[in-house]
Amino acid sequence: MKIIITCGGTGGHIYPAITLANAFMEQNDSNIILFVGALGKMEMEKIPKAGYKIIGLNIKGIQRGSLIKNLSLPFLVLSSLWQARRIIKTFLPDLVIGTGGYASGPTVYMSSICNIPTIIQEQNAIVGITNKILGKYVDRICIAFKSVQKYFPLSKTYITGNPIRAELLSLTHRTTARYNCFELNRNFKCVLILSGSLGSQNINECVLKSIDRFIEESIQLIWVTGQAYFEFVKSQVHKKCLTFIKIYPFIDDITSAYEVADVIVSRGGAMSISELCIVKKPVVFVPSPNVTNNHQTENVMSLVDSEAALIVKDCEIDQYLSSTIIMLLKNDLLCKKLSENISLFGKPNATRDILNIALDLVAIKKAKKLHLNNN
Repeated sequence: MKIIITCGGTGGHIYPAITLANAFMEQNDSNIILFVGALGKMEMEKIPKAGYKIIGLNIKGIQRGSLIKNLSLPFLVLSSLWQARRIIKTFLPDLVIGTGGYASGPTVYMSSICNIPTIIQEQNAIVGITNKILGKYVDRICIAFKSVQKYFPLSKTYITGNPIRAELLSLTHRTTARYNCFELNRNFKCVLILSGSLGSQNINECVLKSIDRFIEESIQLIWVTGQAYFEFVKSQVHKKCLTFIKIYPFIDDITSAYEVADVIVSRGGAMSISELCIVKKPVVFVPSPNVTNNHQTENVMSLVDSEAALIVKDCEIDQYLSSTIIMLLKNDLLCKKLSENISLFGKPNATRDILNIALDLVAIKKAKKLHLNNN
């Protein structure tokens, strides 16, 4: 098959798209996959790095709070629709999948107009504007949270969960090789700090303020700052601390970090949550307040209410984050409880289920087209 996957903006849209692309290639290595993203966004770097071709549309999202910045938006939308149509007519896909981001709107919409099988995959507990609109036109909708069913036609909506990277399904725990990879001591507890694919100033500054306390408690850190904050954080951490603290702008092999961690601190992105439910480690979530409709808090609360994770509000991070981490590391019973409860939310078959929905859809559409041609 020839497949277009359109995504972008944040890792939460990009990584499920890459996972799906990998699944299609494993299903049939003669499949041809083309990505469509937005020019200037992180997908233009991440997708080629994953081994796939990507074309960028000249499209931007709504700039909230600024009328002037939105004046060009109608022209960009029209231009991107024309670009998307040209890509579709040139590539002639058998299937188009949108996992969110600016480029998904025009690409999926034009594909539906051209009667190409279309699927959207909604990761979050609150549906974005683009997917709300696309839900009316696409053939299938795959969601991660049951609560968003109400926004879509039930007849074409499937609760699948979010696509999970295959390597997470065979995760091991606390192996010596993984500790050696990070040059850490397996005799000390380790905390993995994930500040989101774009980084978080509040999380990074809070950890900086807490370094002395962590070292006093013999706590090791694998600290992922985000690219924008890496150089600043690195310059602020004294060299003598680097035995206990390993700082990275980004970790490609996040599985290794998951294996080593005793406790994980994370933003509340839907993909992070889906992965952490498979990882089965104690998690302290710090949902970002700087997202549409506060959807990260909505993503997290079902876990928190089920005693499957802890939460620290972004506005209370300085008061509570470090003390919550230290408390958790000293409470084995609570760690065990959180690990067991979060595992109940895992959907390890999500990628396979979405793949099967896609293959069935293409088969149905081909059969209908053949029937019409014969008649």
